[in-house]
Amino acid sequence: MLKGSRSWVFPAQPAILSTGVVGGPFEKNGNLASDFDRFYDDLWMGQGSYEKANRVLIEDAVEIALEKQALKKEDVQFFLSGDLINQITPSSFAARSYAIPYFGLFGACSTSMEGLALAGFLVNYQGAEKVVTGASSHNSATEKQFRYPTEYGGQKPPTAQWTVTGAGYAVVGSGVGMTAPCPRITSATIGKVIDMGLSDPFNMGGAMAPAAVDTMVGHFQDLGRDPSYYDLIVTGDLATIGRQTAMELMREKGYPLSEELYQDCGLLIYDKNQPVQSGASGPGCSATVLYGHLLNEMRKGTYKRILVVATGALLSPLTFQQGETIPCIAHAVSIEFI
Repeated sequence: MLKGSRSWVFPAQPAILSTGVVGGPFEKNGNLASDFDRFYDDLWMGQGSYEKANRVLIEDAVEIALEKQALKKEDVQFFLSGDLINQITPSSFAARSYAIPYFGLFGACSTSMEGLALAGFLVNYQGAEKVVTGASSHNSATEKQFRYPTEYGGQKPPTAQWTVTGAGYAVVGSGVGMTAPCPRITSATIGKVIDMGLSDPFNMGGAMAPAAVDTMVGHFQDLGRDPSYYDLIVTGDLATIGRQTAMELMREKGYPLSEELYQDCGLLIYDKNQPVQSGASGPGCSATVLYGHLLNEMRKGTYKRILVVATGALLSPLTFQQGETIPCIAHAVSIEFI
């Protein structure tokens, strides 16, 4: 059901039935290591390239999510996936392995919530019984594509962020017949492309913050809520600078967010002693933090209602080389433990 100008409310409340969360060696030493299902000890993951390793992350996370529900690939109607590599080839090659009808998504780091919103829509309106959705990123593959190969050892400014090597995927279904509480998708707000004229690829958080604010304000206006409805509001990867900018902009819009209520996945995943400059980034950031840590906290009773606002910078190496500014987007999904 459309609510307001750009939000969906899901009366059937599709359930997040299971998840698979996989990470690399750097994530293994982070704050949220206990919330991952599997780690790799090196970035190659037994493959001949970092891009192929990115595919392995996806395949592993999907496999884990299916196994937790004792599902076969034939039990799933659609596979929704995206990543940061050109033409989202890791996702497409993983889709080749699973042969599940496939929607390839690109929303940069917002892809995790783009997929979850669409999965909720499909299940809510009986377009599918079960959907697998998620997102991934690989640090070395992303650095090689957008900036410099990590072997180059280029220096980065304090505004730069560390791309997460990880994949988070979920099985979304109707949850009909379930008696125990579980995480359910109750609404989603679709973002608009916002470009404030920033062009520095080393300041993604600052570029994406206005898009996050636009989507959060749109969500509260469409649903007639204020931030206090939620126990936690979390953005995908604004990190230190972007989060502070978002808080200032939200205050100006009349929706002040407290330090306790509003957090960012890019500041949660890594330990303070890890050298990540401003914080974490990548589609795998929000995907692993949500499908691992945040859902585990919901099951523990820490949170009953959360709003996840995944943020994405829609640039490419080509647009950067041509001097374009950075268009950004954010998609929000509300999840309630009911």
